[in-house]
Amino acid sequence: MPTHRQPSDNATTGPRPGVDDAEAALVEHYPRLVRLAYLTLPPALGRHRRVLTAHATVQHVLPSARKSDSRARVPGQRLPSGSAFAWLRGQVLRAALTHEQPSPWWRVRAARPRTGLPLVVGLRLFPRAGGSDELALDQALSTVNAPARAALALRVLEGLSEQAVRALLEDAGVADPAAAVRTAERLAAHRDGRAGKLLGTAEFDPCTVQTRPTDLLRRRQRSRIAGAAVAIALAATVLAVSLPEDGSLEQPVAGARANDTLYGPIGTAALARALDPALLERAPADEWADTSRIDFSVWPARGGRTGDTALLKRALRVWGGPGPAVRVSATPGTGTAPPTQPPRLLYAGDLDGAAVVLLHDGQRIVRYAEPVSKRVPLPKRVPLPESAPLPERGPLPESAPGGAAASLDFARADQADTTTAAALAVSRTPDGARYLLAPWVAGSATRDLLAPGTPARSLGVTADGVTAAVPAPASGGDCVAWPVMVLRSSARIVERHSFLVTDLGEPAPAHLTYTPPPGGGAPVRGPREATGERALLSWARTACSLRTLRGSGVRAVNNWAFAEQSLPESGGRSTWVCTRADTWRGPGRILVQFQRPAPVPTTPGTVVAEAGHTASCGRFGQHILAGTRWQSPSGKWFLLAAGSRDVTRIEATGSVRASVSATTLAVRAPREGSVRLSARLTGGGSLGAVG
Repeated sequence: MPTHRQPSDNATTGPRPGVDDAEAALVEHYPRLVRLAYLTLPPALGRHRRVLTAHATVQHVLPSARKSDSRARVPGQRLPSGSAFAWLRGQVLRAALTHEQPSPWWRVRAARPRTGLPLVVGLRLFPRAGGSDELALDQALSTVNAPARAALALRVLEGLSEQAVRALLEDAGVADPAAAVRTAERLAAHRDGRAGKLLGTAEFDPCTVQTRPTDLLRRRQRSRIAGAAVAIALAATVLAVSLPEDGSLEQPVAGARANDTLYGPIGTAALARALDPALLERAPADEWADTSRIDFSVWPARGGRTGDTALLKRALRVWGGPGPAVRVSATPGTGTAPPTQPPRLLYAGDLDGAAVVLLHDGQRIVRYAEPVSKRVPLPKRVPLPESAPLPERGPLPESAPGGAAASLDFARADQADTTTAAALAVSRTPDGARYLLAPWVAGSATRDLLAPGTPARSLGVTADGVTAAVPAPASGGDCVAWPVMVLRSSARIVERHSFLVTDLGEPAPAHLTYTPPPGGGAPVRGPREATGERALLSWARTACSLRTLRGSGVRAVNNWAFAEQSLPESGGRSTWVCTRADTWRGPGRILVQFQRPAPVPTTPGTVVAEAGHTASCGRFGQHILAGTRWQSPSGKWFLLAAGSRDVTRIEATGSVRASVSATTLAVRAPREGSVRLSARLTGGGSLGAVG
């Protein structure tokens, strides 16, 4: 069904303003009008054409105002600025909508700009890139039609009511304004209702743009075809104006075409721009303190070699096409394709005999490292004709004698926050790992999870935010210590907030939390920082189980004490704990332990169940039931079971038949035999035992 109807001749309410009224309103509200046009225009135009078309659309409205009816106006009379702006907004809306919907040619010519201005030659314009939230919203906007995008802009940016938006869309020729408003309301709920705030960011501001050169390779090739004298003059002019001094855009990186299928088609010019060290994003030093978004996107560039263009160029070229001698690693679910736009520089410096560069592209952390001593210069590349195939892997940019080579590590970092973006490993040696701390970390210390009664020790940090070596937890053999970092956030973002992170062998350490057992009549308790006494005691009995999580892309691990149970024959009080590991890619993994009373606080619990790719023990799986057999001090065997707070009844069938209307069950049972456990929940649902 068509989404547009023919607009009426009276498409905008109120009288048409004169040129003076219109010009004054346009100058005053120019950014608002251009943003409205930009959001309404089809994303298929591309960001460069959308920016230029948005400006042209708004600027074209002013000549139309010259057609004002002088007979209906008193000489010298001026319309209120609000009336003039409302008329301009309606005209901009109508013109922008015509770019996506088919209309008769005479109406298209009447609505769209006839002028060739603004005109930009040799440069590409586009708004500054945002983060993952802005990217997700931009992708959502590209899936809806122009009326819905316009309705969203009018609702959340202009603050108009639903009735006013429907009226404007109807006047502009939209066939079903109500449907457009409904779609806009759905989009407004994007990212927990923050769509309005996201639309106000630089990602969607066509008045604050970045510039990049056009495809320099094609421009050079075309210049060779022209006449000799003219060709030389034009090529010299183009290259003098727009070619970077280091020539970093002369040739696409080898291996780029092989990566296209992994990360979408990346054009030669786009890839060259993304891998140009001069275009790296760099956050201001204090941006983290003046934004509601606390993640890697606000990390400033630090380190002693942030100005070393040659090092940054090597790091980007290796990312664009690592050679066969480059050691490449990636956490599960992390792509290794080149970036699609210039990434953000987080760190560049020398540490422990290696030059290290940390980059962030909004979704991934990329760590490049090369030996510091005896570097071999970059080999000169021979320009290839456009039709010549590129090798799947490029040459190793540089290496050191003796087998030392560059390395490239990838890790996911989307949806990071204050705790999961608090540190990144920049160096690993036999002494441990050194971390670059987030700019909002005001204090740092280390402690051993297997020594819960020992106070934390201060951790040294350089002026660039790099810590002293933190010993790595043992990956094999006896588990005699488990070092963690205790980090404290700056009071500029949150007061009295300390948290634990631990090394699981990946660039970003995992965040450790604790959920206490349910209290009588207390509300549901969510995960909290594992810095209190009970939390540390719980982790002392669980820490060694973290060894099974190394290298699996873990983002955070929570210890949930979901039940406490008094054991038969005065056997003491036990705790049932579900340890859940959440990964960056989404799936979770759980380990359920039965922790009986023990004289040593670090005695591990008994693992009674495991499960992978499950929502249990998390935000979307808050019910759990588990069981095990236990031998009392007198030698008798019992079947024990426990459920979370919403369990109202537990039933056992099989070799043991018993039931109890409570969250725990303890009944005499044979040592062997199959038993099936089930439970009833408060809301009437049923639950089976995990594992």
